[in-house]
Amino acid sequence: MVKRDKFLELKELIEIFPAVALLGPRQVGKTTLAVELSKNYDSVYLDLEAEEDRARIANPAYYFESHNDKLVILDEVQRIPGLFQELRGVIDKNRRAGREAGQFLLLGSASIDLLKQSGETLAGRIAYSELSPITFSEYQESIDTLWVRGGFPKSLLAANDKKSLVWRKNFIRTYLERDIPQLGPRIPAETLRRFWTMLAHLQGSPLNASNIAASLGVDGKTVMRYLDLMVDLLLARRLQPLHKNIGKRLIKSPKVYIRDSGLLHALLGIGDKEALLGHPVVGMSWEGFVIENILSAMDHNQNNAYFYKTSSGNEIDLVLERPGSEIWAVEVKRTRAPQFTKGYRLASQNIGASRNFIIYPGTDRFPLAENTEALGLLDFIKEVR
Repeated sequence: MVKRDKFLELKELIEIFPAVALLGPRQVGKTTLAVELSKNYDSVYLDLEAEEDRARIANPAYYFESHNDKLVILDEVQRIPGLFQELRGVIDKNRRAGREAGQFLLLGSASIDLLKQSGETLAGRIAYSELSPITFSEYQESIDTLWVRGGFPKSLLAANDKKSLVWRKNFIRTYLERDIPQLGPRIPAETLRRFWTMLAHLQGSPLNASNIAASLGVDGKTVMRYLDLMVDLLLARRLQPLHKNIGKRLIKSPKVYIRDSGLLHALLGIGDKEALLGHPVVGMSWEGFVIENILSAMDHNQNNAYFYKTSSGNEIDLVLERPGSEIWAVEVKRTRAPQFTKGYRLASQNIGASRNFIIYPGTDRFPLAENTEALGLLDFIKEVR
């Protein structure tokens, strides 16, 4: 399924910038979206994982010049990191000739090298867009199915839960054994699997790098390097704490979430909704699912996201700094009868929140106190947009 909003966003960016980078984990639908986009342009597509396509750009300057009037789509562009310098030369030459926009569409799995090299060599010439797995605003048939299976298209749209789980387990194995080594890091697959699984067990918890390091038999810096890799590949999310009130003792470590709930469940061996509801991770799984849906829908140029927690336990799951200096405090609950608890109220007062929201699994929207209301996930996504 093609994401219509992302399609329109990319089309607009292509008409403004010489190069546009569409970043996202493998199998999320980047190629499908690019192929659909290509129908609107005179374009040429190269898959840089294919040996024959890599051979075509053995002389990049010549190849790009021979397709100078086309939109050149380069898939898995991180496979040839030296290409970015060539792209810069072509873009600058075309600018001098009067062609500003619509030259390159780059698809990448968001490797560290890709972001670093494109940022350094294509500054002012490139726009970035992130393609996330399918969200609830895009798939409203069953929120429970989306929660259990996650948003990767082949997992979500599988014939049944068993086939979905098989796909996700193979996805994880392929990432560990083939994809990550291709991106450069030399990390034993079994070590990285253990780390990924530890993050799943600690879903939504403040990071304790020393504890994880002791379990893995590595040092804390190595743990942070592993986490940086997972974050960069858009497989994990690091949510930073809000340091709003200096007079309070605050939790200062970031919270870490496995971004796709389906991958979280596969790492923990959870195959269906019944197994999930009986598992200790259920509450944090739901919290991560809701937060990921919200952050995927937000305009990150106008919103900043944090969590807030004091050492005494007063906590807000998600704090959004909104345009106009508004601060929204968001609490995520699995209960059908949400309440505005004392700890949440005190935390909201600490940060000076202008509005409070409790997101719960229902669809009704109702007030709980002044500037405080309970509502469903879809209603909140509409609100935050």
